[in-house]
Amino acid sequence: MTSKARLFYSKELKSGLISKLSEEQSHYIKNVIRLKPNDKISLFNSINGEWDAFILEHGKNLTEFKIEKLSRPQEKTNNLWLAFSLIKKIPQDMILQKTTELGINKFIPILCERSVVREINIERAKKIIIEASEQSNRISVPEILPVQNLENFMKNLAKKNVNLIFCDINCETNNSKNILSKQNPTCILIGPEGDFSEKERQLIVDYQNTISFSLAKNILRAETAAIAATTILNYHINSK
Repeated sequence: MTSKARLFYSKELKSGLISKLSEEQSHYIKNVIRLKPNDKISLFNSINGEWDAFILEHGKNLTEFKIEKLSRPQEKTNNLWLAFSLIKKIPQDMILQKTTELGINKFIPILCERSVVREINIERAKKIIIEASEQSNRISVPEILPVQNLENFMKNLAKKNVNLIFCDINCETNNSKNILSKQNPTCILIGPEGDFSEKERQLIVDYQNTISFSLAKNILRAETAAIAATTILNYHINSK
């Protein structure tokens, strides 16, 4: 019985296309799951769906494949974003992986006054997001933007009229259904481990499209808050 790997391919896909996988993908196909010529694989590209393909041959470093047919058309995704303050690598990896599985389609890393971590390896983050998309049967790969400070982030939200879900332990209400009834993108905002400063908090609550959202009475780690908020909002979106 042959295995069927599922891989992200960043270029155009079409019936009859003959091309090659990346060196890393080729190594995975050839040496890890040990697929052979004529074995089936699936490829998707976030643009025009998912396609059935089969292996033609293994070269020294690259595996050649041929596209057969479209197996799944491109689907419209929920316009749900996640803005998160930079945190340590392991919990940050968990945020990217798990919320990709849950349906986030744009990540915005932000710098806050109390952010301990000040940078992110974007290429490593993209790799985690792609692998999570492949594993979770997503047909599109989320985008991750360059790091921006909170002030610029808020200005960019206003330009695009984005709805903001502010995960705030001090909030005593939950009005997520109201914001999800609108047509604009919705962005979840997760703060740093030391919380937002008073100045930052005021900047957030003064934004006209902010809805404060209480996840729990307890203090949650950033990765827990991100996963919980995404799960709750996805429930409301999918039950509409």
